[in-house]
Amino acid sequence: MSIDPKERERQLTAEILERVRELARLREGAEPAFVPGKSPVRYAGRVYGAPELTNLVESGLEFWLTAGRWHRRLEERLAEWYGVEHARLVNSGSSANLLAVAALRSHLLGERRLRAGDEIITVAAGFPTTVAPALQLGLVPVFVDVSLPGYNLDVSQLEAARSPRTRAVMVAHTLGNPFDLAAVKAFCERHRLWLVEDNCDAAGSLYHGRKTGTFGDLATLSFYPPHHMTMGEGGAVLTSDDTLKRAVESLRDWGRDCWCNPGVDNTCRRRFEWQLGELPRGYDHKYVYGHLGFNLKVTDMQAAVGLAQLERLAGFVEARRRNWAFYREALGDLSDALVLPEPTPGSEPSWFGFMMTVREGAAVTRDALVRHLEGRKIQTRMLFAGNLVRQPALTQLVQDARDEGRPPPFRVVGELVNTDAIMNRSLWVGVYPGLTEAMRAYVAESIRDGVRGAR
Repeated sequence: MSIDPKERERQLTAEILERVRELARLREGAEPAFVPGKSPVRYAGRVYGAPELTNLVESGLEFWLTAGRWHRRLEERLAEWYGVEHARLVNSGSSANLLAVAALRSHLLGERRLRAGDEIITVAAGFPTTVAPALQLGLVPVFVDVSLPGYNLDVSQLEAARSPRTRAVMVAHTLGNPFDLAAVKAFCERHRLWLVEDNCDAAGSLYHGRKTGTFGDLATLSFYPPHHMTMGEGGAVLTSDDTLKRAVESLRDWGRDCWCNPGVDNTCRRRFEWQLGELPRGYDHKYVYGHLGFNLKVTDMQAAVGLAQLERLAGFVEARRRNWAFYREALGDLSDALVLPEPTPGSEPSWFGFMMTVREGAAVTRDALVRHLEGRKIQTRMLFAGNLVRQPALTQLVQDARDEGRPPPFRVVGELVNTDAIMNRSLWVGVYPGLTEAMRAYVAESIRDGVRGAR
């Protein structure tokens, strides 16, 4: 009696996935013991197991290489998890930022669309791809300082930063610590400005009990391995505005006017009936372009991993909070030498890292403390670009503008005193869920030794 090919395929798939689960169990039991001073303590890393591996292999066996059923499920689940109407996957958090800003330039927004030369208020103490899209799309970043010990936008400078060309605010929740959303939202509503939350470092952070990423007109997520959940490469744009969702989708998918899913035709049932632009009536709607867009989609295999990671996200968030709280307690008596981090009032951060700033006049320097920790195999990181306006990419833009007789490509409000302090005297260590108690204790001891030894 012959076996039905479809049934045999199901049997083989089940056998393969069981072997994958067995492999995952073997890997989980093969982790080497932590040896202080010999084993590395990483600032971040992927945390995964059988669900991620089986989803990845199952989607690979299906061999639907572009966006498919896993992609659609993850977009739905992300929107549910955050409590927004729409989540649209992209290939990185940086691409999510690019799409968010590009969507604000869409003709679909009518008189509220951003135009070349319009300004976006942001901070210089952060990651470059929060700011790069503004410059890439012909807009003008306006840099304001941050405040310590929260490392977020100094809201007292917002009114001074505004000009007649100001149209939006785009800032990140620094290392998972929410910025003052009440003040920023009120400012944006008062002046009818768009708000974009870069939520890439803050998945699961709460502000007065509500998840960050849900306050702005748009928000962005990153799923790069150091982040709260990972797909390897990947990101998403969140919004509850239907017009912004349509602009994001179009720009992500080559700029097309059509909204069919990959592999699907004629969702609108008018594929050969539209008359758009100066094209002939009935031109195939699958090849009509309402925007000059990009191709920033992810594969179904990445989305399959993301679905498994999303199921773990609440646990990841709790682990990050525990690890951060351990360091805050263990290092509390070093406040004479270190500015230790504090959460924004009314917030419950989902921390990305534990930030420290060496005080002026302390016996230890930031660079000496970094060398001390790295010498003990403890990874450290700076606060990303430090001060963006001092980075070679931006100083070159300023020089190019001078050489070509153009206005400066950005504005700076005040002296960015705290931003420079962060550039010169700050560092952070990881709080990701892969840390063990032994690792945490070793890191805290090493920081204490580094500070005490310099006294």
